[in-house]
Amino acid sequence: MKDSFLIGNIPVSGTVVPLVSTELNSSDFFGAVMVRWGINRNNYRVSPGLYAFGSPDPESDVFVTANYKLSFDALRKNLSGENGWILVLDTKGVNVWCAAGKGTFGTKELVNRIRLVSLEKVVNHKRLILPQLGATGVAAHKVKEETGFNVHYGPVRASDIKKFISDGYRADRQMRRVTFGFKDRIKLIPNDFIYGKFYLLGAMAVLFLISGLSGNGISYKDFSGEGGPAILKVFLAYISGIVITPMFLPYLPARQFSLKGFYAGGVVFLILLLSKFTGRNIFEIISWFLIMTAISSFLAMNFTGSSTYTSLSGVKKEMKISVPFQIGFAVIGIVLQVVGKFI
Repeated sequence: MKDSFLIGNIPVSGTVVPLVSTELNSSDFFGAVMVRWGINRNNYRVSPGLYAFGSPDPESDVFVTANYKLSFDALRKNLSGENGWILVLDTKGVNVWCAAGKGTFGTKELVNRIRLVSLEKVVNHKRLILPQLGATGVAAHKVKEETGFNVHYGPVRASDIKKFISDGYRADRQMRRVTFGFKDRIKLIPNDFIYGKFYLLGAMAVLFLISGLSGNGISYKDFSGEGGPAILKVFLAYISGIVITPMFLPYLPARQFSLKGFYAGGVVFLILLLSKFTGRNIFEIISWFLIMTAISSFLAMNFTGSSTYTSLSGVKKEMKISVPFQIGFAVIGIVLQVVGKFI
């Protein structure tokens, strides 16, 4: 089946280059919505190679991007009204920034792709425009040595690409600045929400089973009794780590994501405590504090891979320190939960 963004072909040097639209359609929109929710995420990609947009000629610019379709779409929609070429690298369906860290958006792949499409036969110049976030994976001097093409790093965001070109291929300070605003964080929540579903279901199952214990035996007849509220409290802890923490990320105390999640979970627990919804005795109250903050803290760390605030070494260090505490809180909380059922 033909990709909906393909609208024709352009003959170039004895071959044809696919022509793409710079306008996103309903298929692009719904595809983006689904991938935001983790649906078909690993297959949301375009074929690597050379594409054309507008009415390019040998003097038109060449823009390089990843074959993750969200990255590809972000670039082409911001080139509306322009003429040029898009060189898509094989990043295994991973975005530019992450692929640069993994090495798939890198020097070797760029050099290989230039040779595969015979780019020197398509354009007369030697200018490539790469996204700034791909700089960590590309050694510009090696690309120059092996292909003759010069690497120019464009702005962080594709929305600034036209201004970058009009300013003589120069990026001002604002274009080089990596931001991670509220809208950016909100966009990432659905995928993380779905990604952590098995943690949620596992925690719900364990606390639901415990909820049926009592000094009179085991009973799960009345779901609206202890079982329902137990599942609800686990769900609220999950929301705390997956939704609330990213939303208020810059405003939560501490640098570590685990502590940010802990504080968010603590606030949710405090609201339930004031609503007299945390248990019948001190054991159950303490247990829910430990369980909810452990869940929220652990899940908040999942967001480190989506954030511009972290580094790989910092994440590893944080996990080494935080995970034992999270496990300890959860285990002690479960023990206290069981004890509280028999008092």
